[in-house]
Amino acid sequence: MELIHVIMDLVVPPIILVGLLIIIPPYLIYKFVSFILRSFSIEDLTGKVVLITGASSGIGEYLAYAYAKRGARLVLVARREKRLREVAEKARGFGSPDVLVSSADVSKVEDCKRFVEEAVHYFGRLDHLVNNAGITSAYAFEDVTDITLPTHLMNVNFWGSIYPTHFAIPHLRKSKGKIVVIASLASWLYAPNMIFYGASKAAMYNFFETLRVELGSSVAISIVSPGFIESEMTQGKHLSENGTMELDPQKRDAQIGMFPVRGVMECANTIVHGVCRGDRNITDPSWFRILFFCKVFVSDVVEWFFSVLFVSTPGMAENDALGKKILDVTGLKKFIYPASIASDIKAE
Repeated sequence: MELIHVIMDLVVPPIILVGLLIIIPPYLIYKFVSFILRSFSIEDLTGKVVLITGASSGIGEYLAYAYAKRGARLVLVARREKRLREVAEKARGFGSPDVLVSSADVSKVEDCKRFVEEAVHYFGRLDHLVNNAGITSAYAFEDVTDITLPTHLMNVNFWGSIYPTHFAIPHLRKSKGKIVVIASLASWLYAPNMIFYGASKAAMYNFFETLRVELGSSVAISIVSPGFIESEMTQGKHLSENGTMELDPQKRDAQIGMFPVRGVMECANTIVHGVCRGDRNITDPSWFRILFFCKVFVSDVVEWFFSVLFVSTPGMAENDALGKKILDVTGLKKFIYPASIASDIKAE
């Protein structure tokens, strides 16, 4: 048996390399032509039913507005019912003909079953499921005192997308619908001090890529990798190492550093347009795509870069990372952060 693997080691890599050199040029031409054709056949969302989790704020809220502008009927899901109703009213003003609000916790399987059933019972169909609900963490692995605490983050970010998907797939098959997954750059790029958040998003990314293979063309899947986007997360709201939710703009600055923060409305419009165009993967801002190739070809350099910018040296305070120091000294924050998060927001 070992001889087989020795032969495979010698034969398979060069064969695949030669095959890639032959296939890549026509494949790139095919992808370019496909992109052009899809750009002229944007999905009409008028009257279609879109369910969005985590719709009370951030990307989820503005996805509701972006879908509403295209005439979609909405099902908005989050825990904060009062806030959801405010978003629903605005969505109607943007053009949504009907909006259903459902207060639910995506980490609870029974809640997920309920809001999917409510959506189908109320509207009679389901066309898009947008798995957006999520929370972030802001601490290093060694800072955790109770290693079971990050389980809650995984329950919200990972299982909070799997549960609704499980119950929605039969209805999405009937409508030839779509699943939209709001993952993160942290699902494939280093995120120091957000290690559990990154792990939960990486699990999402891998799950839905594999699910795409299982479902084939019956249900389309668009996986979104947003960068730093204007939201409660980039205001500094995060899960601390002791399991409590905190608001700390200083820690936010240490995590984001010199990376510009994208406006949430622009991000939501990009996502919805890409989904309607049939894009399999959407990265916003799009310039972050180059970092994927950097990680593949010069991973050690990228590791060093993120370590220097975002990891405090021994003896330094957690918020004294080099990226934050540069941000503070240069005054870049007012130029690269939206006004809603540029100032230090204090917790109530």
